Amino acid sequence: MTLDDRINTFSELGLYLQNYTDSKDLSSNFSQKLTNIIRQAEIQNAWFTQDQVHLSIAAWAKALTKKQLRNWLTPYKISAMPKKDVAVIMAGNIPLVGFHDFLCVLILGHKVIGKLSSNDNLLLPFMAEELIKIHPGFEDKIVFTNDRLPKFDSVIATGSNNTARYFEYYFKDKPHIIRKNRNSLAILNGTESKTELEALGEDVFRYFGLGCRNVSKLFIPEDYDVDDFFKAMFKFKDYIHHHKYANNYDYNKAVYLMSSVKLLDNGFLLLKEDKQFSSPIGTLFYEKYTSIKELEITLRERHEEIQCTVGNEDFTEVNFGQTQNPKLSDYADGVDTLEFLIQH
Repeated sequence: MTLDDRINTFSELGLYLQNYTDSKDLSSNFSQKLTNIIRQAEIQNAWFTQDQVHLSIAAWAKALTKKQLRNWLTPYKISAMPKKDVAVIMAGNIPLVGFHDFLCVLILGHKVIGKLSSNDNLLLPFMAEELIKIHPGFEDKIVFTNDRLPKFDSVIATGSNNTARYFEYYFKDKPHIIRKNRNSLAILNGTESKTELEALGEDVFRYFGLGCRNVSKLFIPEDYDVDDFFKAMFKFKDYIHHHKYANNYDYNKAVYLMSSVKLLDNGFLLLKEDKQFSSPIGTLFYEKYTSIKELEITLRERHEEIQCTVGNEDFTEVNFGQTQNPKLSDYADGVDTLEFLIQH
């Protein structure tokens, strides 16, 4: 397959996903099968509600166009290169979280050996099956395994800080990208509009806050009126009706109250003052700042803990409401996956 073949195949898959998202052709075989897979995914993993999976599919439908793919690939030197077998150990915290690595490997013509999380092992194999239907040349380029990884040339592994230590030891003799825990932050200065704050709610609540690009920590001025934030969050109040979210919210609230921790609570989201970045489900940490310049320096020093930063400051890179709509060139942990695969 040529690069054009691969771009055309992924863009055709994107068109199928767009038609599904737009409800243009729900009677097609593709749509019926995808609907069934989405239902199975929710049964297997209650965090993967149909609404949340649809959000992920809509994001990929928007990204997988010929124009977007070509613009993404243009800066790279993708001439003839040795084809490699690339192992990809995927997380399962949000729907299709491993698709970007899957795309990166295949768009360069390499073979992907995917080790799926048990939390998300239905959606990506479906996408792979459809790619092969569009272009059979992908058939010998895609392998999924639940067992020990077969022979491979390089590896991309995503996990926690604990599993990263294991990965770094186990894969020390192979070219690798090892991803650890990261969190996303939002910086408020009190001038945000209601629209911007409501958009921030998307960054906090989408995928129930389980993604590394979900905002888990707020930085606010000393005199910030939290009521403005809570009012903007009201449109997300129905999240409390999801049983797993509600259980986490109730549990964390009980633990904090038994420990006499001061909380701000609107009935479906807890705000806790805390210097840590990683907050539990149903909770958002916050920290007050007195100097935006000092805050910028602090965050720069802790950049390895941060996935992305939301806000209107000069040093924030993501607009409100956009953390879960990354561009193809927004690489996890800031490591250029395509460049790694080209060089290694």
